[in-house]
Amino acid sequence: MSQVQTEQVLVVPTSLFHALGHFQGFSTEVDRYLSELLSPRNTSYRPRHEVEQDPGFKQLIPYVLFRYRDPSGEVQVFQYTRGKGQGEGRLHSKQSVGIGGHISEEDDSADASREHAAYHEGMERELGEEVEISTPYEESCVGLINDDLTEVGKVHLGVVHIFDCEQPLVRPRETDIMQAGFRPLAEIMANLDGFETWSQICLRAVFG
Repeated sequence: MSQVQTEQVLVVPTSLFHALGHFQGFSTEVDRYLSELLSPRNTSYRPRHEVEQDPGFKQLIPYVLFRYRDPSGEVQVFQYTRGKGQGEGRLHSKQSVGIGGHISEEDDSADASREHAAYHEGMERELGEEVEISTPYEESCVGLINDDLTEVGKVHLGVVHIFDCEQPLVRPRETDIMQAGFRPLAEIMANLDGFETWSQICLRAVFG
């Protein structure tokens, strides 16, 4: 049985998201949503292969962007192409600026004294599996992504974090994170059509 078939992932009812305030695209109102979306009274763990096809639930996905400002002041963003071994099959061969993935039931064994411990544990696990970060950085949570116009978007809700890096030292650990590296933001913005929808939404909202 595959990992996707057996993995139990963190979800919230889509009805809760609508009650808090449905939006299409990007929202900067992190405080309005996150405490309720991550409250244990609203979350549950369900089989990933079931909820991937069930728009009655939203899978919460940390989506991390790495930003670096070079000595000239030019902004660069880490980007890559998704290989065929990268999780969500509907996104294969797409370019992306987001690193992250599902929060699994195993992440819920994290330190319970830390607020939203399972979420942060899952984000750190996904980052550790996918990339090597060899530079100090400052982290900020800047918004949420919702895209009900695509099949994959209907069942996911992204939580966007920006890591501002002192140096452009982020490297892929997985072979399916291809053609990876920091590129000038201006170049990325000029070629958005090749990027997955979440990246397009996020780039336009944060940098547009």
